[in-house]
Amino acid sequence: MKYRVLVADDHPLARRAVRTLLGGEKDFEWIGEASSGEEALELCRTLLPDLVLMDIRMPGLGGLEATRRIKQLYPHIRIVMLTVSDDVADLFTAVRHGAQGYLLKNMDPEDWIHYLRGLLDENSEISRGMADRLFQSFRRTGSGTEGDVAPGVLSQRESEILGYVATGQSNRQIAAALLITENTVKNHIKNILAKLSLENRVQLTAYAVRHGLTQNVQKPDEK
Repeated sequence: MKYRVLVADDHPLARRAVRTLLGGEKDFEWIGEASSGEEALELCRTLLPDLVLMDIRMPGLGGLEATRRIKQLYPHIRIVMLTVSDDVADLFTAVRHGAQGYLLKNMDPEDWIHYLRGLLDENSEISRGMADRLFQSFRRTGSGTEGDVAPGVLSQRESEILGYVATGQSNRQIAAALLITENTVKNHIKNILAKLSLENRVQLTAYAVRHGLTQNVQKPDEK
């Protein structure tokens, strides 16, 4: 599958760098660029991209607010924030606004591509670094539960699968651990997202950590 990509960044050189990076990848198709949040919102309306790479800080309508509005209007569009900051607060804010994740602008180009493919492939594990920051922050603060659906709505199996998702394991790894099929895992995750009114695996990770659903789950590198 080829993913149609829109890039929003107020710096022309940054947009050119991302375009050059994606230009050599056969599974990404560059379809447009925006220099502001307002322009990104309008281009999403006319172009309907699969993926938006959104600068987190832009003058006028910033990347976070643009993300919130785009996800309200076009929930199927996946958004990844672009930032120079490795601040976990930016990650949480981006996730709350509907983003699937975020990329550091100074990451190695190969890591960029690997990370984007991981976010777009539902059978792939999410960024381990992202999961670790979620764990560390919630363990420090213990906050963020307001408005959550209670974990009691989940079946025992769904709670178990949610725990595995939160440690960054892919559908394939979860299926192997529980001796079930990947299709079964995929269906469970869809049901979990619906029951908890969440949108993606990053939000599931944050929810699981807040509610202590990861305590008895081993990470892949602990096996």
